[in-house]
Amino acid sequence: MNRGFGIIEIVIGSAVLATSLLGISAYYQQSLRVSNSTAQVVQASLLLEEGLEVAKFFRDTSWTNISAPATGATYYLAFDGTNWATSTTNTYVDGLFERKIRLDDVYRDGNDDVVSSGGTLDTGTRKVTTTVSWRDHTATTTRIVETYLVNIF
Repeated sequence: MNRGFGIIEIVIGSAVLATSLLGISAYYQQSLRVSNSTAQVVQASLLLEEGLEVAKFFRDTSWTNISAPATGATYYLAFDGTNWATSTTNTYVDGLFERKIRLDDVYRDGNDDVVSSGGTLDTGTRKVTTTVSWRDHTATTTRIVETYLVNIF
């Protein structure tokens, strides 16, 4: 009779141990997924910030770098190790992140406030929109930052 209880104890102990290990493994896998997603969000945020900084660099180099590009056209940023440039050819950062910038005209009303339509064209201000998109599991995640650049020179 004691032999039967010993086998049952071993089976129950093995089941408890297997369930515990399975739970720990599932928790670890979920932690890795969340960590990877968080790392992608952080990297995308840094790429957004870098995109705005590159636009400021273009402005500081020459206002025509900001005022000349076509309004609403999409440009991709390319870095050759020394210089930044814009391109109409899509490039991916680390083979995952798509980063693009768009420059738009800015219009002001009679109170010198920015308006979405109508008003007078402000040739000394451009709206810069930086977008970063990446594929995360089965969906595409997109982050967008907008700001205004002013010809300070």
